[in-house]
Amino acid sequence: MASSSSRLEHAPRPTPPSAAAAAAALLASASPLPVRRFLQLHGHLIRTGLLNASPATTSFLCLAAASLPSPRALAVLDHHITPASLPSTFSCNSILRALSDPRDALRFLRRMRALGCRGNAFTLAILLKPRCTIAHARQIHANVVAEGHLRDALLATALMRRYSACSDRDCVRKLFDEMPVRDTVTWNVLITCYMRNQRTKDALKLFEEMKFREGEAEPDDITCILLLQACTSLGALDFGEQVWEYAEANGYGTELRVRNTLIAMYSRCGCVDKAYQVFCETPRKSVVTWSAMISGLAVNGFGKDAISAFEEMIKSDVAPDDQTFTGVLSACSHSGLVDEGFRFFDMMRYEYGFAPNVHHYGCIIDLMGRSGLLDEAYELVTKEMKVAPDATIWRTLLGACRVHGHVDIGERVISHLIELKAQQAGDYVLLLNTYAAAEDWMKVAEIRKLMKEKGIQTTPGCTTVEINGEVHEFIADDDAHPRKVEIYDKLNEINKHLRIADYTPNISSELHDLDSEGKESALTYHSEKLAIAFALLVTPQRRPIRLAKNLRVCVDCHNFTKIFSGVYNRLVIVRDRTRFHHFEGGHHKDLNSEVLLYANNRSQSNPWILESRTFA
Repeated sequence: MASSSSRLEHAPRPTPPSAAAAAAALLASASPLPVRRFLQLHGHLIRTGLLNASPATTSFLCLAAASLPSPRALAVLDHHITPASLPSTFSCNSILRALSDPRDALRFLRRMRALGCRGNAFTLAILLKPRCTIAHARQIHANVVAEGHLRDALLATALMRRYSACSDRDCVRKLFDEMPVRDTVTWNVLITCYMRNQRTKDALKLFEEMKFREGEAEPDDITCILLLQACTSLGALDFGEQVWEYAEANGYGTELRVRNTLIAMYSRCGCVDKAYQVFCETPRKSVVTWSAMISGLAVNGFGKDAISAFEEMIKSDVAPDDQTFTGVLSACSHSGLVDEGFRFFDMMRYEYGFAPNVHHYGCIIDLMGRSGLLDEAYELVTKEMKVAPDATIWRTLLGACRVHGHVDIGERVISHLIELKAQQAGDYVLLLNTYAAAEDWMKVAEIRKLMKEKGIQTTPGCTTVEINGEVHEFIADDDAHPRKVEIYDKLNEINKHLRIADYTPNISSELHDLDSEGKESALTYHSEKLAIAFALLVTPQRRPIRLAKNLRVCVDCHNFTKIFSGVYNRLVIVRDRTRFHHFEGGHHKDLNSEVLLYANNRSQSNPWILESRTFA
């Protein structure tokens, strides 16, 4: 009798259902715990018997998966999950979601399937975690096909996103083509994949493909936004306007996000007047709308107008955000407005309470660099910045060293990039340009040798030009275009006419240690020159030529384009990696000196008067 009483005293007390539910709620709401605290909780659940309550068990296993390191988490799961206590598919999915390591998730799924829990399509979708490698994605893909889940659009789309994140665009397209049913979301994922993996031109083709496959999926507002972003990247103005026509015809023209993206597209294609028109016709402007207009003015060199827009925004009771300040600081940088730049930098910090990020500091460094304040800029980066400088900050300063021929600081900047293990071919090219401008060919040879030893290859210059909605790409000495013979003949003809107009190749733009004749020959067929020759072949007279280049425009191509614009009476707009160049009548237009917009306080609906004749 005594022993029986003793056993009763030590037996776990029955837990009321309400207590079990409370424990389950506590576990379900708990974030991952430190290992020590988790073990304390585990012991408490065992002592009180709460671990035997089914809801609490599932929540506990999810917490174990999230809190414990890999081997220990799987050991706890193996201990508590047996054929007699097999979790439901829903519980299994919850545990899989809690496991952060995709390898652990795959191991756990194999264990569950061995015990008889097969899971469902959602189970496979959960496995596609952010850290999932291409090998894991292919394993999951094999399961998707074997289990007949390709019709599940959610799962197939998640798998496409994972392949895209792993830069496997071929697998994305293969999976897309295998899908028996494709909705608009699936098409949008494919467009995003192409854009992410430098196949922006192919992304545009999908728009026509979608419209051709009537009844399968229709482009929606997200499709329009993605395609306008692609046009922004390529400078494809005509195609962008086709997308906008579709958006308006299908009821997406009033969507604020679409209009904001359109403002950015027009701005990045050099059509600030059209960007401004869309801006004025947008009835309820958000901070994103204002920021897009300010940034568009900034990148096109209209610094004073960007500042006017910022001030008008404040008067309209729209509070700026950190992106707005990035735009207005960029405007000051591109226009050399040093005092105004520091005024807005202080305003951002002290009036609006924004802590400067690397983008804001980058604008200030660029502003100082363009103004020749290299020593001060270097001191700001090394001693005064409140955030750690990233590679972009150092590259901005390195670009200024190239412009001003400051070899000493340029060498120091390269050493910082090496410390960050972030140096790229473009960084060495900037340093090469600095040495070449100083005609220090020994240093140029040393850097080239170093690049060869490290296997560093330069990024080839690529220029795109859009003709009748089709984007054509050119690289230096390109021989891939189907009309290459006509293009080269036309370029040779252009060179003859330009030499009569006193064009002389700037051989300092060619870094190889060649004689003058060799350097002139190497400069002749740069990508933007080929693009200009092609545009001259296929476009009507007096039509503007719009180019987009992935690198900075070299000095020689800058001079070539300037003289070309006068000889052939063409407006040429070139967008390179950092800014726009507007050439007209043999001049590089100094847009910063032209006031194109001015405040008009008498009109609430139209705060600025647009002098469109001065816009390109």
